[in-house]
Amino acid sequence: MALDDPARGAAARAAAVAAGPVVQRLADLAVRLLGPDVAQVSLIGEVQTAAVVSGPGAGRPGTELPLAASLCAVTVELGQPLVVRDAAVDPRVADRLPISAGEVGAYLGVPLDGWQGALCVFGAAPRDWTDRDVAVLELLAECVAAELRLAEVSAESEAAGWRWALAIDAAEIGSFDWDAVGDQLTWDDRLLAVYGWDRPAFPGTLSALIERLHPDDAEGVRATISTALTTGEGFDQEHRVRLPSGEVRWVRARGRAVLDDAGTAVRVVGVAHDSTQRRRAETQVSRVLESMPAAFFSLGRDWAFTYVNVEAERLLGSGREVLLGGDLWEFFPDAVGSDFEVHYRQAMESGEPSVFQAWYPPPLDSWYEVRAWPSAEGLSVYFLDISERRRAEEATRRDAERLALLARVSDTLSTALIDRRGASGALQELTQAVVPGLCDWAIASLVEEDGRLHDVASWHRDPAARPVAASYARLRLAALTNTAPIVAALATGELTVVPDMAAAVGNVLPAGEVREAYWTLDPGTAVALALVARGRVLGAMTLYRGRDRAPMDARERELLREVADRVAVALDSAALQEQQRRMAEELQRSLLTDPPEPEHAEIAVRYVPAVQAAQVGGDWYDAFLQPGGATVVAIGDVVGHDTVAAAAMGQLRSLLRGIAYSSGGGPAAVLSDLDLAMEGLQVRTLATAAVARLEQVDQVRGETRLRWSNAGHPPLLVHTPDGRVEVLATERADLMLGVEPTTSRREQVTVLDPGSTVLLYTDGLVEGSDLPLDDGVARLVGLLAELGELPLEELLDAIVARLRPQGSEDDVALVAVRLRC
Repeated sequence: MALDDPARGAAARAAAVAAGPVVQRLADLAVRLLGPDVAQVSLIGEVQTAAVVSGPGAGRPGTELPLAASLCAVTVELGQPLVVRDAAVDPRVADRLPISAGEVGAYLGVPLDGWQGALCVFGAAPRDWTDRDVAVLELLAECVAAELRLAEVSAESEAAGWRWALAIDAAEIGSFDWDAVGDQLTWDDRLLAVYGWDRPAFPGTLSALIERLHPDDAEGVRATISTALTTGEGFDQEHRVRLPSGEVRWVRARGRAVLDDAGTAVRVVGVAHDSTQRRRAETQVSRVLESMPAAFFSLGRDWAFTYVNVEAERLLGSGREVLLGGDLWEFFPDAVGSDFEVHYRQAMESGEPSVFQAWYPPPLDSWYEVRAWPSAEGLSVYFLDISERRRAEEATRRDAERLALLARVSDTLSTALIDRRGASGALQELTQAVVPGLCDWAIASLVEEDGRLHDVASWHRDPAARPVAASYARLRLAALTNTAPIVAALATGELTVVPDMAAAVGNVLPAGEVREAYWTLDPGTAVALALVARGRVLGAMTLYRGRDRAPMDARERELLREVADRVAVALDSAALQEQQRRMAEELQRSLLTDPPEPEHAEIAVRYVPAVQAAQVGGDWYDAFLQPGGATVVAIGDVVGHDTVAAAAMGQLRSLLRGIAYSSGGGPAAVLSDLDLAMEGLQVRTLATAAVARLEQVDQVRGETRLRWSNAGHPPLLVHTPDGRVEVLATERADLMLGVEPTTSRREQVTVLDPGSTVLLYTDGLVEGSDLPLDDGVARLVGLLAELGELPLEELLDAIVARLRPQGSEDDVALVAVRLRC
């Protein structure tokens, strides 16, 4: 069909309006199945018209678009599905306005068979359409096209009925009167015109009728007249007339024989009219009904079949020669009492159309979408086999449930392990995640450090049964034999299906509490499988179903296997991370020493490892006395969080201690020499650090000079005896270590009174995803002002508890020095 056929496009738009609700549902279904921004039924004429739209990004129905900008016009002209994964680079459509405007990034369209239009889905972002996406849209497009055809047929049939009514109203009916005794035939002018006679040439006998009859219908008309004369009954007969010009017309005649006193037929009177147009309309309707891919049949008010098209013959599995005249309920007894009977009778009794979906059992074994229209004659039924669509919807639903369960399991595991609830806590969360979706109750087991399997978690869908399930989980392993399903699962590493739990387990359990718990729960079937990662059995899961629930099918077992794999990998990763965390913490603590105990000051230190293994390893502190008697305290943070960072931290700490002790230099000199040493010894790392030296100035007055230098580290804090907190910071910070070895380091000096407290700390205390650095320092200043009078050890514990009550994402080091009074 040419794209420039506006008449056909107008007819299509009219049909679309008539069929709007059903086509709208099909567009909505395309959105649900394929997930695009927009699904649209577009009709092409002089412009593209969006007849039906759906989806979150949909515009208004009736919106028009020039053909030069239309992607659906390309689809119609192509005559097959148009698959556009990235519209911006597809030469077929890249120059179209919706693409250049950024409205369409991916497009999938299917032409409507027999119509100048297309069903399409599209979105703003590129998308990789799959073969299944194309197949689903083709199926929906077939349904849309069938709906449009049916709407057109309904419109034509209604128009034909109006024409017939107008003919009656205009009295375009002729009358006849035949004297059977004298063979005198009288026709009025209308009937003369119908049969092609002029009044002067009309012979006025029955031969005038016989002469005009089509040869194939002549014998039937004679038989009708003969029967009327013999029985005296009425007749309703339709026949063809062949005019002298060769034109063939259809004529419908109704009449009755008139009897004399003796009961003999002496006359035949009646009326007739030209039924050619009605016959043509009926023929066209029948031709369309026969050619459309949708099934259609009609029923009389006695539920007998009066018409069946070809597609209905195929779907119903019987030919029209068998069905016509037969009773619906006798041919299809399974429809009795079903949704089919409910909706058919409701439509027939109410006079209102009914639209519904229903399943018919074998031998049809299919889902159907049905539309039933009542009329004075009976019921017209249009139906589509939507089994494939239902299967696609079911597959989509199950896929969504699968993904939702996997996401829930992943979230549950990550949350439980991050919160350090441990493997047992994670498995408890897991049993709750798989109940009731995969089973009625479940038990999770873990291979613990003693190498033995322990049941550590259970859950039941019925809250009242959870204590019983927990009791059974506590007792079952000790009571099971070597033939138990969980033993087989652990031995083979494969999923083990138990179709009869009573025979496999219930009947062989020893008498006592475990047997009583089992029979209280009374499972019907079970599935057991090991949790295996990197060839190691980490635990097991046993999922039970009650006797009133079908065993797991293949898809559910596949999903369970996927869940188990994720659980095993998560448990294994958690174990490895915990091992790494312990190693890094042990290495870190082994490199940190106890502080000295100078006469003039008290020193306290803290090291708090991160809650996550990956964040342990880079923070350090140090405190020692130089040969001249000055006290040096230092703190630093190596970039990185692992055993490598811990090793680098040990190198820097040892270098700084050695440089400060041997040189006796001040903080700035020590940091400068450390930078040079890192360069010369090829210690390839970056670190922040702060070094402070406390020098007694006046022993009588107790004054102490504090020298300090900072290499990109958070500022030192001083709590003074009068309760103030000073932040020791410069306007511009010095570079961190490892960036530029020749950089100039600055040194600052302040004098401290007796009772002053100096606090050094790493950024893990004052910075995190929940706390910006500046805000954290400000909070620490406030805490130090509030708690500064506490004993030094208590002060450090209180600061950590208040700032990091749930632990820190990074490890934390602190050094505090308090001058004695």
